Amino acid sequence: MIFLTGANGQLGQDFQKLFNQLGEEYIATDYIADNGCISLDITDYQVVKKFVAGKEIDIIINCAAYNNVDKAEEEEDKAFALNCDAPKKLAEIAKEKGATFVTYSTDFVFDGTKNCPYKEEDKINPLSIYGKSKAQGEQAVLGAYDKSFVIRTSWVFGIGNNNFNKSIINWSKSRDELNIVDDQVSVPTYSWDLAVYSWDLIQTGKYGLYHLSNSGEASKYEQAKYVLESIAWKGKLGKAKTVEFNLPAKRAEYSKLDSSKAEELIGKKMPDWKDAIDRFLEELSDNGEL
Repeated sequence: MIFLTGANGQLGQDFQKLFNQLGEEYIATDYIADNGCISLDITDYQVVKKFVAGKEIDIIINCAAYNNVDKAEEEEDKAFALNCDAPKKLAEIAKEKGATFVTYSTDFVFDGTKNCPYKEEDKINPLSIYGKSKAQGEQAVLGAYDKSFVIRTSWVFGIGNNNFNKSIINWSKSRDELNIVDDQVSVPTYSWDLAVYSWDLIQTGKYGLYHLSNSGEASKYEQAKYVLESIAWKGKLGKAKTVEFNLPAKRAEYSKLDSSKAEELIGKKMPDWKDAIDRFLEELSDNGEL
């Protein structure tokens, strides 16, 4: 059985869809009971231990995270509790169960000074509290249990919850002009693709640290431009710089991840980000949200 945390988030919802398609047995949990999820606070170690007691669990997939990059600057304790302490404890529970453990990290562990895609062995140097909490979480998990997958990804978007693509679409409904930063470059990643490729990676049993994001690279401006053109927005899109928005958390200028290690292992390449956005928009349309 699979134990899924953060099941109401973008990635968690797509894992549920995938497991339903595959006929996999799973338990879906989230902080708030909703959409069939069981309420579970993964920051409470004793509660989680009691929850898994007596259950035959083969895989634990942690999709829960503190993802509010700017708010983390003032909520450091919360960020570290969810992004570092909780994954470590879940890894320890997986070890006790003899189960595979999977958790997620981010391109925010890098400082953006490299001018080519980041590999797993590249030195980390997070610029924000969020990035630091994720970086320490990676190290804590890999140090706690050798049957763990730590998967870094970037700029995730999906049907569940809010994300940059959805924000762009919502802004376009009420604005004739938008200005989007062109000095942050990485790659948008579709949560469905991330779930599917993660599952393939898990099946290999080759534990460790991996990068998984869609192919290609884009600035936030290029991503927004593609979305707006795809929905035939008639407004004016302008370029801006990150410094103009005076955000609490510092962002890397370049944080594209190299997914070749995982792709070679599972024998297929992640789809291009534009193809991913096409399928996301189609999914939105099918759901009556576009």
